[in-house]
This record gives sequence, C-alpha cells and structure tokens, in this order.
Amino acid sequence: MRPLIPWTTLFASALLAACTAAGDTVAEKRTSIETRTTEVLQRLYEESPEVEQQIADAAGYAVFSNIGVDVLLVGGGGGYGMAVDNATGVRTYMRMGEASVGLGLGVKDFRVVFVFQTAERLKKFVKEGWEAGAEATAAIEAGGEGASASGAASFVDGIAVYQLTETGLALRANVKGTKYWPYGELN
Repeated sequence: MRPLIPWTTLFASALLAACTAAGDTVAEKRTSIETRTTEVLQRLYEESPEVEQQIADAAGYAVFSNIGVDVLLVGGGGGYGMAVDNATGVRTYMRMGEASVGLGLGVKDFRVVFVFQTAERLKKFVKEGWEAGAEATAAIEAGGEGASASGAASFVDGIAVYQLTETGLALRANVKGTKYWPYGELN
C-alpha cells in the first residue's frame, strides 16, 4: 500500500487547489474567475474564430477551469467558473466537481466552454447543472506543447461544448458524473 500514498496526496492536493478561485476576498475571487474566463475565451477565439460569433448570438455561455485526477480505480476533480446571460449581462459564479469510477492514472488540467442556445437551457444549467456520461480518453500533453481545443461546433440539446487542454497527462476509460452549482459566497 505504500506506493499509493504519493498518489493519494497528489489527488487530494489537486482537488483542493482546483475547487477554489484564487484570492482571499469575494472581490478577489470574482476578479480571478473573470480574468480566467477572458483568457479562456481569447484562446478559444484564436483557435476557433467562428465560436466568437456563436457565443455572441447565443442566449449565454459558461466557462470553467477544471483539474481532474485519476488514480487506479477512482478519480475526481474540481474547478470554478461563471455563467453569463447575454441578454441581461448577469453573471453567476459557479463551482464544479466530478467523480469517476474506472481504470485511470493521471492529471488533466483543462478548460470547458458551454454555449447555450436558449435562455431556458442556460437557466436549467445554472439551476440544475448536472451532466453525467461515459468517456474514454487517452491524451498526453506537456508544457503547453500540443495544447488543443476540441468540441462541438453545433448545438446538441441546446448546448455546444468546447474543451481546451492546458497541460496534463491522462489515460482513462471511466464513467464520470460532473456537477455544476452556484458558488454561494460569490453570488
């Protein structure tokens, strides 16, 4: 059991770091999330320029920074972000968490952008925010080299999703559930 201790320490550290926006005050945390959102959108627009118009025409969007860790048969992750209603400009600061079961080993640092076709779909995401699914991933990324954007250019069930990988190492075949919810202290 001794070899598992470093992995469980890494797992717990990554989860704690990922689940909290940078800063000590509410204003600093909001600014951290807003800055990260702007950076992610700029990068997405550079890699897929057509997405900028898709987001402008949409009811709203949400941007999240996530870190996931898989250790043998269990995994998890966490992060933060915000959802923006394009009609009203209202920002809802949010958190996310995920749990997975299946064979895996690695750490994945990534960003997710959701684009909502309708106001109803945006409201449902902010209120319920649950997504569950199965995935098989084999990705190796290092030091910004080979960073990629992938996702759907069209809406499926009222949502288009883009994922940008920063750095990380992931090798997994698992079933995971992800929950997004309002970041209480920031709203």
